[in-house]
Amino acid sequence: MIIRTPKDLGHLVRDYRSQRSVTQAQLAKLVGASRKWIVDLEAGKRTADLSLVLRTLKALGLDLDIRDRADRQSGGAIDVDDIVERSKRAAR
Repeated sequence: MIIRTPKDLGHLVRDYRSQRSVTQAQLAKLVGASRKWIVDLEAGKRTADLSLVLRTLKALGLDLDIRDRADRQSGGAIDVDDIVERSKRAAR
């Protein structure tokens, strides 16, 4: 699924949470957030805390996979480990 908007992300979270028969309250407890935060995320709130979003995806068993649009046809994914390593070398 390609996520382009906060609403797209909210739909994804709601769909996967429902498929796994997890309530908003249960997911909130797993993530360490309030139920209201989960409600807002699922509604597409634009100011959701990124660290909580990532924990929510992890709690649902989902991975975030970033792809360059130019490479989408070939299926190429961005190698975050390589980016981090290059950044460390440049800082030395």
